[in-house]
Amino acid sequence: MKKFRKVLDGLTTSSPGSTIGSPSCGSASGTPTAAPTPREIDIQETLVSENFQISKTVRHGFPYQPTALAFDPLQKIVAIGTRTGGIRLLGRPGVDCYCQHESGAAVLQLQFLINEGALVTACADDTLHLWNLRQRRPAVLHSLKFNRERITFCHLPFQSKWLYVGTERGNTHIVNIESFILSGYVIMWNKAIELSTKTHPGPVVHLSDSPKDEGKLLIGFESGTVVQWDLRAKKADYRVSYDEAIHSVSWHHEGKQFMCSHSDGSLTLWNLRNTAKPFQITFPHGKIQKDGRKESCKPILKVEYKTSKSSEPFVIFSGGLSYDKAGRRPTLTIMHGKAITVLEMDHPIVEFLVLCETPYNNEVQEPYAVVVLLEKDFIVVDLTQSNFPIFENPYPMDIHESPVTCTAYFADCPPDIIPILYSIGAKHKKTGYSQKEWPVSGGTWTLGSQTYPEIIITGHADGSIKFWDASAITLQMLYKLKTSKAFEKPKCGEGGRAAELVEEDPYAVQMVSWCPKSRLFCVVGISAHVILYRFSKYDANTQIVSLEVRLHCDGEDVISPSETENHPCFSDPSSHSPQHQPVSPGARTPEGSRDSSPFLKVKSRPVRMPPGYQAELVVQLLWVDGEPPQQITSLDINSAYSLLAIGNCNGLAVVDYLQKTILLCMSTVDLYGGADPYQRLTRSPRKNRQSTSGLTELSDNQVSLDMERSRSPTSDHVNGHCTSPTSQPCSAGKPRAPACPEGSRLARRGPGRPPFRKAQSAACMEISLPVSHTEESRENSFSRSRSSSVSSIDRDTKEAVSTLQFGESYGRKGDALPTPCLWVGTSLGVVLLIPMSIPTEEEERLEEPVTIGPSGSVLMLKGSILRFAFLDCGGALIQSPYEVWRDPNIPEDPERPRRRKLVNFSPSSSQDACADGHLTVVCSEKQAKVFLMPSQACLFVHNITESSFVLRADVVTVCNSVGLACFCANGHVMILSLPSLRPLMDVNYLPLTDMRIARTFYFTNSGQALYLSSPTELQRITYSQEMCDNLQEMLGELFTPIETPEAQNRGFLKGFFGGNAQNFDREELFGEAAAGKASRSLAQHIPGPAGMEGMKAAAGGVVGDLARARIALDQRGERLGELEERTALMMTSADTFSKHAHEVMLKCKDKKWYQF
Repeated sequence: MKKFRKVLDGLTTSSPGSTIGSPSCGSASGTPTAAPTPREIDIQETLVSENFQISKTVRHGFPYQPTALAFDPLQKIVAIGTRTGGIRLLGRPGVDCYCQHESGAAVLQLQFLINEGALVTACADDTLHLWNLRQRRPAVLHSLKFNRERITFCHLPFQSKWLYVGTERGNTHIVNIESFILSGYVIMWNKAIELSTKTHPGPVVHLSDSPKDEGKLLIGFESGTVVQWDLRAKKADYRVSYDEAIHSVSWHHEGKQFMCSHSDGSLTLWNLRNTAKPFQITFPHGKIQKDGRKESCKPILKVEYKTSKSSEPFVIFSGGLSYDKAGRRPTLTIMHGKAITVLEMDHPIVEFLVLCETPYNNEVQEPYAVVVLLEKDFIVVDLTQSNFPIFENPYPMDIHESPVTCTAYFADCPPDIIPILYSIGAKHKKTGYSQKEWPVSGGTWTLGSQTYPEIIITGHADGSIKFWDASAITLQMLYKLKTSKAFEKPKCGEGGRAAELVEEDPYAVQMVSWCPKSRLFCVVGISAHVILYRFSKYDANTQIVSLEVRLHCDGEDVISPSETENHPCFSDPSSHSPQHQPVSPGARTPEGSRDSSPFLKVKSRPVRMPPGYQAELVVQLLWVDGEPPQQITSLDINSAYSLLAIGNCNGLAVVDYLQKTILLCMSTVDLYGGADPYQRLTRSPRKNRQSTSGLTELSDNQVSLDMERSRSPTSDHVNGHCTSPTSQPCSAGKPRAPACPEGSRLARRGPGRPPFRKAQSAACMEISLPVSHTEESRENSFSRSRSSSVSSIDRDTKEAVSTLQFGESYGRKGDALPTPCLWVGTSLGVVLLIPMSIPTEEEERLEEPVTIGPSGSVLMLKGSILRFAFLDCGGALIQSPYEVWRDPNIPEDPERPRRRKLVNFSPSSSQDACADGHLTVVCSEKQAKVFLMPSQACLFVHNITESSFVLRADVVTVCNSVGLACFCANGHVMILSLPSLRPLMDVNYLPLTDMRIARTFYFTNSGQALYLSSPTELQRITYSQEMCDNLQEMLGELFTPIETPEAQNRGFLKGFFGGNAQNFDREELFGEAAAGKASRSLAQHIPGPAGMEGMKAAAGGVVGDLARARIALDQRGERLGELEERTALMMTSADTFSKHAHEVMLKCKDKKWYQF
């Protein structure tokens, strides 16, 4: 704990070169004047660096670019591998684990060590990895890197420690799973095929042991040759050949037949009694044409041949459709007896697995479900019902249903909001799912002790909004809202240029603002529109009010660098003469005029709205002088004031949503109330360059890429707006000369068209880095040094409103009491205060106008303003005032009229000792400052970064205190104390930050944050040491001790005639004693963090150890019981023997020897 004392006696701490720009408090030297009465600020800060540590917690969503699938039939765990080297392990809800290969190579194949708590992965860099799953965070135990051959297929028999590895050259190697060392036993391709064969058989595409005899290995080559290899005799038993390439092979459980799928869409069934030709050839989807020939069909990529006791066998395969039907969707075909069912999929099939009751391949399989991994979805089909319904997926696999364009994260929400949203959202759930339980039910997970209500909001390209319950590191869909329902559907041929501008996603969500306490919700769309929603539990049939705003600047408002830029000089605010008058509240644009119309048309008739969030007001920016409205860059809403503020690069508009009027509509220059303030800024001109679009287009050529990645966070690519002061052309009628090849393409949009063409997701903003770049240049390409010239303004740019915040504050330096204020931050580092006069009585508030006007108070920082926050003089966070939620559609009670309940956190009521002031925290992309209000004196200043810039800044509550959390473009995550701005944590967390992460990073309270790690996945992280310490108990256990079921008794005849597979000893064949050592140059063993034995001893945690101990005790008890029974039987037989012996003795005791 550390105390900070500051005496306001005319001196202040400031960084070299920093200035305090205030019209009434400041000078050219940057030293603020003293407060009227010097006094002591005594704040005890409790946060220390030991409170912070950054760690990933959990990843939600669908694995991006999946490549492989595996299932453990006993542990009931699914593993999904991806193209970027990631592995997702899924069990029951809450059991969701993400692992990453350090190499980043694509995962080709996954193999579980069934019921052993381990997983083998084969990657595209020809490396095998063994993962230990007996711990909450899996780790690699061993790796084996193949040097001379490429891995194409792997097979691990059940309860075997020897892994078969097929290669591109056609050879089969054998790896010991325990030591992860190659055996000297190798099946060479030239020995496997017939000597008369003149061509190479191709890569190994299939390996499996015969269900009839484990000593026989079936090897499938791509060319169409299948060989059964006798492992004992080291020779081929038989070979079968087919003219078409083989994609997969599947055994009948008796081991007498197997089925192959081929590239011509055929299935061949082979009987081992006659391997000269196929027993059966079928083209499931190939019809016979008029000329007698079969239709040409697509390849059948995989087939599964599964038997059932109670019904006909199942033949399940993917692909095989005829080529002549264009536009057919990918299919999964289920052949059950004579019935053929074709299931159409929304996305291409990557892999599928049939789930069976038994892990043994020589028993009747009894399939009960099919797990299908698609390119963008994950489904499970129920095979036990004739209509094959799918199971309801408990995982949030549909985050990317429409591309994600923005995110928001709210920790510690009101406890009643989640049940309410869930109850309303549940009414709109899809039906028709299987009634059975989700079959992937492995692992264990318990609700942690530190759980509190958390909500994540995602905005999407189709205008939809999704609310997710994120409590206790899980993610569950609560409620979906479609913003497009507030607008008329555009008819074909209508819309003209407006339709062209945002032709594909006119409703795409740019940002959201949500107050959980008042339940007000605001959405900013790409078509320069804002929708205000109120929450109601009842249906409503209401008219959506539409307000249209002209937010436009003339050409003379364009900023140009001043000749007197080193001598700030503020003019008297009273000398201001506004150049633009705000649009009158009732003003409407004449129909038929393109220049005075919005992008979208709001529904003019009353709209029936279901319970939930209901649209009340739509604010749209208008076309002016042939130019489309610029994108909205900032938004704030306050329920206590009933005001809504929006800003863009042209200016600011404030709307009274209670009276449905426009209170203020001014250009940014007019807000200053004096002469051009940019003459005071130390700026230097920069070369003109052409902007590219925000949410949608990202150039792949290197010149423009480096430009995009070196921009300020106020640029359109970071915040998703085309209103950057460093990138956006002011006048669309004056297009700039492009500075890169990309410009020629962008210039063709025409003079009146903004650069928004298609609102894809923030997720789609992938950055392709050239291979030729060194690691250093790759790291610095996005976050390279930004000098003052990079932060400076262009000659043809305007000052954008970058952030807005309502709150109780002091609008002018001499104010004695706090009043409602609007804090405005601009892209040039200027902070403006706008005081407001709002009627307090409810009746007056509905009738009397709200008065609002700039005060002339100006503060200055380096870089674009990102965040405001208010602290009382004790260092506690002052919340924004809000109105307690009340249902707008509840029937009125005449006897008990409803009144507004306002909760106001005024600085004057926060602490008696400091009733005459509060602290304001202002964070920009370069620095943070703390000001004392109303004197506007700067108490603390901290330069956050010189070489990079801040992308996201939030004032957060953590460890019962307050801190400033920052995420920089160079990937650093920083925490600063408040109010002293001491650095508490600085971690280089994401060194290769891309645009997607930059747009979706979001800090929240309780030490948590999130970002979109891929176009389909949300990554949650924590920066709290306390949460890192408790993370182990919050995560689920992947491994649960389960006894392996015993194999069925095969019977004497089956065992005698079917071969005795139990006598096959792989150790005897593949061990070093028999097979020798493999060539060292063939593969290199890489040990993992710890050996197998050490990991087994430490794995599983306390829960796993207790469970194993309990099972061991149960087994010991069973053995003791069996021993007791055997002892009793032995005693009984001993008594019987004693009686018989006594009887014999009595009979024989009187007889002579010759009488016997």
